[in-house]
Amino acid sequence: MKTKWWHNGFVYLILLVAILTLVLVFLPRGGPENVASIDEFITQAKQGQIDTIQQDPSHNSVIGLKDGQAVIKTGFDGSTIELRNYFKDEGVNLPIDVKPSGTDWGMIALQIILPMVLLGALFYFLFRSARGAGTQAFNFGKSRARLSSDNKSTVTFADVAGVEEAKEEVQEVVEFLKSPQKFRTLGGRIPRGVLLVGPPGTGKTLLAKAIAGEAKAPFYSISGSEFVEMFVGVGAARVRDLFEQAKRNAPCIVFMDEIDAVGRHRGAGLGGGHDEREQTLNQILAEMDGFDTNTNIIVLAATNRPDILDPALLRPGRFDRHIIVDLPDVNGRKAILEVHAKAKPLAKDVNLETIAKETPGFSGADLANLLNEAAILAARHNRKDISSKELEEATDRVIAGPEKKSRVISQREKEIIAHHESGHALTAKMLPNADPVHKVSIIARGAIGGWTRFLPTEDRYLWTRSQFDDRLAVMLGGRTAEEISFGEITTGAQNDLAEATKLARRMVTEYGMSDKLGPRTFGQRQELVFLGREISEQRDYSDKIAQEIDEEVHNIIQHAYNTAKKILTKNKAKLKEIAEQLIAHETLEEEELNKLFEGLRPQPASS
Repeated sequence: MKTKWWHNGFVYLILLVAILTLVLVFLPRGGPENVASIDEFITQAKQGQIDTIQQDPSHNSVIGLKDGQAVIKTGFDGSTIELRNYFKDEGVNLPIDVKPSGTDWGMIALQIILPMVLLGALFYFLFRSARGAGTQAFNFGKSRARLSSDNKSTVTFADVAGVEEAKEEVQEVVEFLKSPQKFRTLGGRIPRGVLLVGPPGTGKTLLAKAIAGEAKAPFYSISGSEFVEMFVGVGAARVRDLFEQAKRNAPCIVFMDEIDAVGRHRGAGLGGGHDEREQTLNQILAEMDGFDTNTNIIVLAATNRPDILDPALLRPGRFDRHIIVDLPDVNGRKAILEVHAKAKPLAKDVNLETIAKETPGFSGADLANLLNEAAILAARHNRKDISSKELEEATDRVIAGPEKKSRVISQREKEIIAHHESGHALTAKMLPNADPVHKVSIIARGAIGGWTRFLPTEDRYLWTRSQFDDRLAVMLGGRTAEEISFGEITTGAQNDLAEATKLARRMVTEYGMSDKLGPRTFGQRQELVFLGREISEQRDYSDKIAQEIDEEVHNIIQHAYNTAKKILTKNKAKLKEIAEQLIAHETLEEEELNKLFEGLRPQPASS
């Protein structure tokens, strides 16, 4: 309120100055307001109505005075000598006083002072508004780091789940800060930096917040992109300011999120390196390497792109520890679900272990989003708690997208989709190395017309050749079912064919699973770490080998197709039965599928 009053008062002051200036300019200055002609002035002088003449050179005027009072005014543009000669020629011999030319404050105020005041006020309010908007117009070189005091961070290690090994590593960082003498007596040195590396959404920033909550020490947090601005040298200045603040408040923690924004490999990229970014990185390197051995400052940084970081940033003495925060396994996913479910009322039929098994490859952020979607669905259904139905629907929405209930499809297309999905499910049931089928649906979601969801019995880190062969057969089961049931194929298997081709090529070129080409790899690939995206491939094989690779990929896919066709042809009646149930109910859950599969036993595919 006080600031607002002062702000308004300043505006009023400017208005008052403007009004006073106008008053000084236009206020009458005494004497007659009407200006007479020079002839009338001479006539009154001859008649004795004037006893003194006063000349005002600054205003080019002449005033007639009688007993010291102004009685008439006329204009005259000339010198005093010219005025005397003029009156003498006209027969007027009165004394002439020349008014000294003083300073015209009114004109000065109007033409100089007022514009300067208004211009100064304009610049003041512009910069004041800019500072208020957070641009810090006068503090470019100041660090943007946010300082969290002891009682601000409410996140603790109890709120972090699914990354137990990483949590143990960062817990040791807290011990370094709380009792550094325990390590120094053994000759141990406090690590200069800890780099948290992992895919997006795995909890790197959450770990940093937990350290801040547990350490009870000053915690500076900043994003890598906040260092560099359009002005040269700002990034390096902010780095210096940040570490100066940290040294004054040691022991403390400095957390740099998304450090790859300034920590990229120097001199890399199209057109060379970015000078301003490299200066910022150089300053970070100098500050981290220049720490006093007794300075209790630990730098935490997080990134999902460690492959592009500068080697000088990763060496011991700067970031001594690299902690991998990977995607959680099934037990980790269950623990994460339990953490996020604490504040949500769950129905008695909810089994978080089942949800954990259904979501391989989900990060902590994905699981939090899944439970949030379930809570929204429960509120939409006017429920007081979250049931397994909402959790299943939320899982489907996160994986495949929301239901498209408004999509109108013909009965013929519905039958094709039902047989396609039934082909996936039946092929998976009959192969021993395929994952169990959890749900089959012909309700359109996102860009897909129907889908089959599996429930892996375990998280796999190693795949065998037979598991890949069975997986390929399941992928091709939908297209094969269309061919067996309708005698023709559709475009519905486009994604299945693309995934099958990609997997078969990797079996040949990366995993050495080709009997003909033997145990070797083909092509040197550059991929994004953790993201699994291939950037480029350097071909290191001949055209003849390329043709053999294509032949082997074709043979692997053809073998999987023959396996699926053999299974579905033998069980054509069961395929039709499952499809009819799908058309009637649109979705079949695991229990209903098990009843339909009753009596069927998985059979190993014949080579």
